[in-house]
Amino acid sequence: MGRPRKVSLTEAIGLINDGDSLTFSGFTIWRRPMAAIMELIRQGKKDLHLIEVNGGTHDDMLIGGGCVKIWESCWSGHELYGKIPGNLSRKFQAGELICEDYSHVQMLYRLVAGAHGLPFMPIFAALGTDILNPEYDMLGKAGLRDGSHPKIPSKKYEMYTESFTGSEVALVPAAQPDWCIAHVQMVGSEGTVRVLGQKYADDEAFKAADKVIVLTEQIVPEEFIRREPERNLIPPYLVDYIVELPWAGHPTGCYGSYEADGEFIKDFYTRSRTQEGFDEWAQEWIFGVKDHEAYLNKLGVSRLETLRASTALGYSQKVKRGSR
Repeated sequence: MGRPRKVSLTEAIGLINDGDSLTFSGFTIWRRPMAAIMELIRQGKKDLHLIEVNGGTHDDMLIGGGCVKIWESCWSGHELYGKIPGNLSRKFQAGELICEDYSHVQMLYRLVAGAHGLPFMPIFAALGTDILNPEYDMLGKAGLRDGSHPKIPSKKYEMYTESFTGSEVALVPAAQPDWCIAHVQMVGSEGTVRVLGQKYADDEAFKAADKVIVLTEQIVPEEFIRREPERNLIPPYLVDYIVELPWAGHPTGCYGSYEADGEFIKDFYTRSRTQEGFDEWAQEWIFGVKDHEAYLNKLGVSRLETLRASTALGYSQKVKRGSR
């Protein structure tokens, strides 16, 4: 296989079609590919199908931008900066969004199955809960499990009595999104991916997706990144496109590079409690800037330098933290 292509953010997002299914790197407000999220909104993508272990600022922003038709996950929110995903909640209640609810570990195991090329995974999680209540099979109720949608399985789950102990388990279907869009700290010049700090479900997300776009804080010589192979997560042959884009995770945090911008996330959450508020926010921060560079210029050097992590400590010494 050839090496992954280095492309611009505009080129990478231009490859994604309306209706495609996506998964992402990171966890809630950490290491999300936010520059890609804003570019998806800027390019007006529609009817996207999000399949992810858990949501966060990224998916709530995409939903507010009118880009999402289906959301399959277990949770979304902004941690201490806004626990409720205002856009997701509002659009779900209005019937503008299909939400398929699984438990956290069920979503993880769905990606594990997809990563290993298996059709399903057996699991005990959520037995006896309404997650497995047929009444809440939202994709089924919407008539989307008819086989005409290649990324939507024919059933939400299947109950099965295994023959070894006679236990009843749930078989959850594999998840294999069209795209994984990831944000990482470092990529080698040939495409080897290194993630510092928590890796979350990135390994499974990379391997389960048909194609992978990686936004990276920096591209380094391949010879350097291969000196310590045990620190690397993904080999080049699993990566399709690389976008070198410092601060691509802002306002979410990136361990060793910068902190989450809590004030920015809190402002987004507060202003997007209504669609009019979101639209006003998006006009300022997405449509009101030409690209990611203009976005960073609008944020300003002082704000970014406050968030920047100490290379020695891995976190910023300038961010004001809570006290008792």
